[in-house]
Amino acid sequence: MVRRHELTDAAWARIEPLLPVNTGPGGRWRDHRQVINRILWKIRTGADWRDIPERYGPWQTLYQRFRRWSADGTWDRLLARVQTHDDAIGAVDWSAVCVDSTIVRAHQYAAGARKKGSARGRNRHARRPGRRSGGPAAG
Repeated sequence: MVRRHELTDAAWARIEPLLPVNTGPGGRWRDHRQVINRILWKIRTGADWRDIPERYGPWQTLYQRFRRWSADGTWDRLLARVQTHDDAIGAVDWSAVCVDSTIVRAHQYAAGARKKGSARGRNRHARRPGRRSGGPAAG
């Protein structure tokens, strides 16, 4: 029985051949399917790496595998393969694609504008003492 955040047998069969084989020195890697299921749990729940339940094993193992596969392009290859396959069989609804256009507004001073009365100089448009601000200059 597949749990909510785990790969189905069909999904696993599609991506397993694309995963790297442990050819380096040292011991055997933890099972790829277990690690991916645990990474999926982390991503889907939004938990911090350190908050992954102990039953999933050391969080460092998951984090290191995630980072290694991000750096070597493994995740990109998996995504491309799944998208290509699903698009070929008509399983991708491209009309539902969404682009996030989140905007974070910052105050002008966050971009380096000078504040009134700052030690680096005054705002050139600030009122100067002794000068009227409503009519023509007296002369």
